[in-house]
Amino acid sequence: MCVGGGTSATTALRFNVVAKCTTSRARVAEMTLPHSVVDTPVFMPVGTQGTLKGLIPQQLVDLDCRIMLSNTYHLGNRPGEEVLLAAGGLHKFMNWDRSLLTDSGGFQMVSLLKLCEITEEGVNFESPYDGSKCMLTPERSIEIQQAIGADIMMQLDDVVDATHTDAARFEEARHRTVRWLDRCITAHTRPDKQNLFPIVQGGLSEEKRRDCAEQLTKRAVPGFAIGGLSGGEDKDTFCKIVKVSAESLPDTKPRYVMGVGHQVDIIVCVALGSDMFDCVFPTRTARFGSALVFEHPGDLNLKKAKFRTDFRPIDESCNCSTCANYTRAYLHSVVTKENSACHLVTVHNVAHQLNLMKRARESIKEDRFPDFVAEFMERLYPDHQYPAWAENALKGVGINLRHSESKAVEKS
Repeated sequence: MCVGGGTSATTALRFNVVAKCTTSRARVAEMTLPHSVVDTPVFMPVGTQGTLKGLIPQQLVDLDCRIMLSNTYHLGNRPGEEVLLAAGGLHKFMNWDRSLLTDSGGFQMVSLLKLCEITEEGVNFESPYDGSKCMLTPERSIEIQQAIGADIMMQLDDVVDATHTDAARFEEARHRTVRWLDRCITAHTRPDKQNLFPIVQGGLSEEKRRDCAEQLTKRAVPGFAIGGLSGGEDKDTFCKIVKVSAESLPDTKPRYVMGVGHQVDIIVCVALGSDMFDCVFPTRTARFGSALVFEHPGDLNLKKAKFRTDFRPIDESCNCSTCANYTRAYLHSVVTKENSACHLVTVHNVAHQLNLMKRARESIKEDRFPDFVAEFMERLYPDHQYPAWAENALKGVGINLRHSESKAVEKS
């Protein structure tokens, strides 16, 4: 049963915290959803149209990916609600028997701002496909998401770019997000099969974030998201908003920071008490020939000539099929030239993110998360020139990278 905040209600999610870091706010939990048990902290690959570019669902299963993300707005346009209903939902349509999370379409208020008009009723979009008009209301968003059949649905929220300068617009969006949540809850008719997460808004104001979280936690919902970030705000402010938002949400329910995919950002957010993350970055950067690694500088630009005769795998510690079968030299010869390269590097980058989360979870269970973070950061920054924002955020939850550095010197 889902507890913590709001009144009791039927839910399709169980969230069991199994370990906590005794220094920071990091934690490990088992999140049981209708289609899979998801271990958190978790990174969710993004398959906007029900597919990751370059991969098939079975390959995600082979990587032990338990949950992926798709987008309501785009799926509502193509293939459309009618086709998804006829297929029996997106799980059957794409042959994926594990969990799905769907974005409500709210982010398109930012990404397609020039093509939409926002009112109290909803968002009136001009289709980027054929120019036709489409009104996406909270009710319509839930209707499409129920046709998709996602394990976790996001409320339609009023999203404002974090770098926006109009304080009145942030205030309007914060209150409208709460009103739209109530409309989503009313429209949600399958709480025993699908979960609805509200989204904390409030711009870059800590006070407004706390107030929004307070309003949302009065509703009987199984989890929460932190939205309106990763839009160009400075990283110090980003971390402060994630921290205050996470602290304002119940310990007994999952916390999802939307749009976070860079590995340092993820680890910092884990330390701040967040459980779920998604981003197109790992798959998008793969299409440009960039492979993610744990060593400095964090990625390999395989297009560079230095890899022409490098016969090592991308990462010798990685167990993905790309690293088991192909060398950097081979990948160098095909990246950005052959479609197979996109496939091969995408497999690795998704595996990298999943391995990062697995290592973080193991360290939390063994109560050595601060040491894990220090080792992780030192591999990425061997000169100890850590990003000030990351160092400050970690210090704010008890993880002192310089203290760990001093201990390493003492041991030597």
